[in-house]
Amino acid sequence: MTSLDLLRPDDVGYDTARTVFNAMIDRRPAAIVRCHDAADVARGIALARERDLALSVRGGGHNVAGTAVCDGGVMLDLSPMRSVHVDPGRRTAVAGAGCLLADLDRATAPEGLAAPTGVMSGTGLGGLTLGGGLGWLGGRFGLACDNLLAAEVVTVDGDLRRVDGDHDPDLLWGLRGGGGNLGVVTAFTYRLHPVDTVLAGAVTWPWSAAADVLRFHDELVADGPDELATIVSLGRDPVAGPQVTIVLCWSGDAETGRRVLAPLRCFAGPVADTVAPVPFVTWQRAPDAGYPLGRRHHWKSGYLPHLTDDAVAVLLDLVPRIPSSTTGIGLQGLRGAAARVPVDATAFPHRRPQYDLLVLGQWDDPADDERNIAFGRRAYDALSPHLADAVYVNNLGVEGPDRVRAAYGVNHDRLAALKASWDPDNVLRLNQNVTPRAR
Repeated sequence: MTSLDLLRPDDVGYDTARTVFNAMIDRRPAAIVRCHDAADVARGIALARERDLALSVRGGGHNVAGTAVCDGGVMLDLSPMRSVHVDPGRRTAVAGAGCLLADLDRATAPEGLAAPTGVMSGTGLGGLTLGGGLGWLGGRFGLACDNLLAAEVVTVDGDLRRVDGDHDPDLLWGLRGGGGNLGVVTAFTYRLHPVDTVLAGAVTWPWSAAADVLRFHDELVADGPDELATIVSLGRDPVAGPQVTIVLCWSGDAETGRRVLAPLRCFAGPVADTVAPVPFVTWQRAPDAGYPLGRRHHWKSGYLPHLTDDAVAVLLDLVPRIPSSTTGIGLQGLRGAAARVPVDATAFPHRRPQYDLLVLGQWDDPADDERNIAFGRRAYDALSPHLADAVYVNNLGVEGPDRVRAAYGVNHDRLAALKASWDPDNVLRLNQNVTPRAR
């Protein structure tokens, strides 16, 4: 048996391995286990349990809460596991747990296929999928978790299981949106769909048109086809000041898309319009430059069921006060196929047409921490009366158990029962944690 690939605090590569997307996270594991296969994962779990050390799991390292990294414990680093195998005949892909969205996109694009994932190619594929996976193809094909057909899972006891609809289907249910609570997934099998070129881009308006644009867009998407996905982006340009931008992706027939999008693109005199045919793999990379490594992040989030006049008024008041030009308020639509899945079909419970509202704070200088965090909290407090008692688990920062319960809603108790079966000692607790239900 080969020895574990371990990094300790004095080793070359240690600091790189413990660095994650959110630069505010600065934790120092006692040991980092570089996992190349499922056997390494099992041995890493055993190492932590034998020494009674905290255990964290790093896939893509994109989670804003930074739960991938622990202080003084064992961190499983899955980033070496980035292989992807595509079966174009069956329209499936098997992706390693360390993959980013970009890895899967690069492998599927030459076949004219894509898996519904997220909206930025630097996102970790595993964390995105385990939390649900909102993205550009969700309205047409469902969330990432809805397209998860099977998984290779290492349990906290070190067992390797092949999980699918016929083998441990209860565990597959929990992996479809239940976060990293039940086991360490080492490989994901996805259903693929024919997607090649999309009609995508951004349309921007001056702030004077913001209220009208928000209402018009809301009416458009309420009855919009499944092929249409949008994100409303509200921010403060360093030169032009506050602006409203609709970022959109049409994944169906291009001519039909042009007709559907024409009213929005002509509405109220936009100042910029970049909508054009583009390969889907290129479109997935388009936002990456706006989220570079090394920035500090603070997020606050919730689901907005209805864009009322009062909610619009709050948004119009908040945006000019944004302290950083790299901070924004986003409203990502959850509609179409993703909203029609029965609530109890997967662990992800938020199956209704609505917006995932995210106050995404990012900045560079640690000296600006206080004012940026304070803005995020003020913005969330102001918007809270308009939000449902629900939140997308992948947007959660370091928050209390009530917010985790809100993330899982009516499915929380079933997840807690599964947790008691698969991880009764809560070994996998450094996450948005569902504690085991007492048996």
